[in-house]
Amino acid sequence: MASWAEPNGSPRIAMVAGEASGDLLAGLLLGGLRERWPGLPSAGIGGPKMAAHGFEAWWPYEKMAVNGFVEVLRHYRDLSGIRTQLGDRLLADPPSLFIGVDAPDFNLGLEARLKAGGIKSVHFVSPSIWAWRGKRIHKIHQSVDHMLCLFPFEPEIYERAGIPASYVGHPLADKIPLGVPRAAARKALGLAECDTVVAVLPGSRRAEIKYIGPAFLQTVALLARQRPELRFLLPMAPGRRSMIEPLVAEHAPDAPLTLLDGHSHEALAACDVTLIASGTATLEAALFKTPMVIAYKLNALNWHLMKNMGYLPWIGLPNILAREFLVPERVQQDATPERLAQDVLDWLDNPAKADAVRQRFTEMHHLLKRDTARCASDAIAQVLQAR
Repeated sequence: MASWAEPNGSPRIAMVAGEASGDLLAGLLLGGLRERWPGLPSAGIGGPKMAAHGFEAWWPYEKMAVNGFVEVLRHYRDLSGIRTQLGDRLLADPPSLFIGVDAPDFNLGLEARLKAGGIKSVHFVSPSIWAWRGKRIHKIHQSVDHMLCLFPFEPEIYERAGIPASYVGHPLADKIPLGVPRAAARKALGLAECDTVVAVLPGSRRAEIKYIGPAFLQTVALLARQRPELRFLLPMAPGRRSMIEPLVAEHAPDAPLTLLDGHSHEALAACDVTLIASGTATLEAALFKTPMVIAYKLNALNWHLMKNMGYLPWIGLPNILAREFLVPERVQQDATPERLAQDVLDWLDNPAKADAVRQRFTEMHHLLKRDTARCASDAIAQVLQAR
């Protein structure tokens, strides 16, 4: 690609983003970088949000969208091969900087190899060392020249370990409006103002849909029987319709459920409550001021390996930021349709409780809103100047 070979004075940025959430974050970051350097060439592993800013995907991010120890082991040879090929390519034709976006199990090893070869690296989105696998900070020290942190409590952790770090806020807090566009979202989705709407987000990864999808759809079927007036929305990540439609046919064939190709933000803005898989989407839901029920399920081996590795009592980002159980979390055997349905109804039947959590989410939004693209590009510019 000519723009990669001929940067015309702009830095050349190599990037790797895994799965849909990483593509979203990387796309927002690229938008800020291209404001500073309009001709900025970028390439590596990514998706459509990055491509919208001129990014050249040598591999699509779907290659990395695996979840849990077992799935990673099953795909280890493919992932290792891609990482080796990408490292070879970048060492042979070095970029000005490498930016690893999330995906720490893939990116930290690549960053260490590139750093040893003289290529500086920035990691965007701190791994959750404060939640689990804290010893990974030693690997980060070997791999990363600068850490961009989404949450205000993170830089101090890295600075104590001798790793330069900057709090840049969360780009979703800039992208999502403080005032929820509920009426516009409902109109766009064909919903009436008087409808009571539940958004169902079982995750974007195949493993998430496999293990969480049935319980969520069984919950939809149960709620539809208990409250026939409810409407349900299920936004699907690209390429996931072929997985989700058979699950709907098996578990909730008669429910008033609308499948959406994308449109997760519209669904979160329009709904009264969301049943949602743990992950970045829970923060998006909080930024849309949406009461939620967080759930997560893994296969039995993954759960056995991970259940004793956590440091915090919470798994959902809104609860981690609040340092308390603002919203319910149901994990593994506790994520039953009966329990999830009751949690959803608790929000719908307690408007004062829902209003209180919306106020907490508004405070959270102000805390995270920092013009992330500009703050991150300022930090990246400093790293480039120090080369």
